[in-house]
Amino acid sequence: MMPDDKLSNVEDPIGAHRGRLMGLAYRMLGSMTDAEDVLQDAYLRYASADISTIRSKEAFLVTIVTRLCLDRLKSAKTKREVYIGPWLPEPTPDADALSPQTALELADDLSFALLLTLERLSGQERAAFLLHDVFDRPYSEIATALGKSEAGCRQLASRARKAVHEDREPRASSPDQHQLLLQRFMEAAASGDAGRLQALLTDDAIAYSDGGGVRIAALNPVIGADKVARFFVGLMKKGIRENSIIRPVIRDVNGAPGLLVYVDEELDNVLSLELKQGKISTIFVVRNPEKLHGLAGGVLN
Repeated sequence: MMPDDKLSNVEDPIGAHRGRLMGLAYRMLGSMTDAEDVLQDAYLRYASADISTIRSKEAFLVTIVTRLCLDRLKSAKTKREVYIGPWLPEPTPDADALSPQTALELADDLSFALLLTLERLSGQERAAFLLHDVFDRPYSEIATALGKSEAGCRQLASRARKAVHEDREPRASSPDQHQLLLQRFMEAAASGDAGRLQALLTDDAIAYSDGGGVRIAALNPVIGADKVARFFVGLMKKGIRENSIIRPVIRDVNGAPGLLVYVDEELDNVLSLELKQGKISTIFVVRNPEKLHGLAGGVLN
């Protein structure tokens, strides 16, 4: 949508590059809502620029989006320092639309685990790594975007790359295996048998729940297979005691099968799993309603 009539005759420069730019902004910010705002601001900046001086439309847009994201990260850092409980990224159902369409190792990885690793990096480390290792941009272009030397950008990307590979567990399971374990998790939690659920978890399993201070959630990560199992069985029993109708729906979330959990036909939370050696190692639960808008209109069957 064009911002105003003055710009209505300007060709939309975002159109041909929207997926890549949105993918960059989402990975930088962990929020589709903020990423959409960044692309709107990028459009406005492009529309007011002297186009005759722009040699590469894509490089120019990548620079604008990167700088806008870095500006937003400064204010986001302050907000997240006072965020109630664990902060998790905003889940997205359409990972394909955010693909940079490169053959690089992490090009299709939109997992919560990777996004949380990126969250621990500085803004410039995150940008240098994403632009080079995910979006295949040359260091000369990254240097322009970040206002640093090429050597400095190489160092930023190298530090970020080391952190990512130290934290990252490669996805070794197929989507079918992932979905099967998700179904078993769902059935075990509904059975009320904590032992049955615990058998699906690694010993050091960990669960994060993000309510944002708006919905009830654990204020700290739940650590250990026994505690995680009892935590989810307790949630199911609480729903039963309150006579709520709980209906889980399997749907792709950030590029892997996840659960959309409806309570009395309203989307209550989105659950995503990380697997290790055929078991569940990490569970991410997003309950903050501000992060569920993109999935709230999902199919309920």
